[in-house]
Amino acid sequence: MRIESDLLGERELEDNVYYGIQSLRGFENFPITGYKTNKNMIKSLALTKKASAICNNKIKKLDDDVANAISQACDELLDDKLLDQFIVDPIQGGAGTSLNMNINEVLANRGNEILGGKLGSYDRVHPNDHVNYAQSTNDVIPTAGKICALYMSKELLEVLTDLISSFENKAKEFHDVIKMGRTQLQDAVPMRLSQEFNAYVKVLKRDYKRIDEASKALRYISLGATAIGTSINADTEYVDEVVSILAELTSLDLTQNDDLVDGTQNLDCFTYFSSILKTFAINLSKISNDLRLMSSGPRTGLGEINLPEKQPGSSIMPGKVNPVIPEVVNQVAFLVAGNDVTISMAVEAGQLELNAFEPIIFYKTFQSIKTLRNVMKTFKTNCIDGITANKEVCASHVENSIGIITAIVPHIGYKKSSYVARKALRENKNLKEILLEEGIMSKEEIENILDIEKMV
Repeated sequence: MRIESDLLGERELEDNVYYGIQSLRGFENFPITGYKTNKNMIKSLALTKKASAICNNKIKKLDDDVANAISQACDELLDDKLLDQFIVDPIQGGAGTSLNMNINEVLANRGNEILGGKLGSYDRVHPNDHVNYAQSTNDVIPTAGKICALYMSKELLEVLTDLISSFENKAKEFHDVIKMGRTQLQDAVPMRLSQEFNAYVKVLKRDYKRIDEASKALRYISLGATAIGTSINADTEYVDEVVSILAELTSLDLTQNDDLVDGTQNLDCFTYFSSILKTFAINLSKISNDLRLMSSGPRTGLGEINLPEKQPGSSIMPGKVNPVIPEVVNQVAFLVAGNDVTISMAVEAGQLELNAFEPIIFYKTFQSIKTLRNVMKTFKTNCIDGITANKEVCASHVENSIGIITAIVPHIGYKKSSYVARKALRENKNLKEILLEEGIMSKEEIENILDIEKMV
């Protein structure tokens, strides 16, 4: 064991751990979710700390050996090393101070080790005096949070592109399938199944554009603001240069906020971004609802399409197969919508010069992105790619529908058309039979007007 101290006293830590006393206190104080910090967030923090070390060394505020040791430790984190040393819960009080100190202590201890020192000594590299030099939790944590969200958004858009491609393929495949369109779950007028799927393509492409645009709002960062945006304890050269160094390290188009007090106070970019994720999730859920309806049955529902059979659907009803993939898409949508409420409340709850609730904002944002990405993968692979159409069932629905009377209205008027529709429904006959029985139209006229290809 080793002993470390802070302003509250001393604590024992195991000799071989790279975190320190403040990480330990954070671990003990916040047993909230049971999860560790998102790996992408840790790597984003490492990039932020490395940029600061490089910049402070460039302006002669950190010695070469210290800056190089910090940078090497950061590179090890980026190479998936030491990630198990991040012990604080993602939801924590203190605006993320526990997480900031967790990485400060890990980098300081590893830096000391690189320079020949012992863990916990901090004689060559100190968590606050060196790793955190010219920084504050209040500019480091939001900067890393935005970088993490930007990286995750890129992955999200890549998966969305694949999903859109699957819907486009199905739209082409289903061009010759004619079905009944429905409004308010009632028969409307005929349409192609391809038109249904093309509509899904359109809305998903709009979602792509919205997510891409909203993510651009995250590229404005406040690194250099330090505590409240006045850049106290940071050299002017550091403030001027650190963001460009970080942009080069991350390969992201990062820009420093033109007003660092505003950048520290306000997190409205996450409200905006979350609302766009919610919109996307709702659209995915609506599509999933449609697929469940169209595949309902298999014998007593609509039965227009077949979803891939992925697993037995009941522990009591033999032969039952449920639409489990669309159902899980629905549930992710519910999760994302709930996260949006949490994020909105947390952004609103910021007071004066700082929002203390960044941890929950980032935790929920990352969760929304991750679950949307994962659910799209299974939606594409285990559902969309394997959908088939029941062409004969769709044709039968059209043939027996009352809705096709709409095409007759311009020829005989709304009132007479209503009479024909009601009579066909009461007598359980199709429209053609009633039109002929009543002598309203000839067979040739009916066939010409009710040509399905023309109607769609």
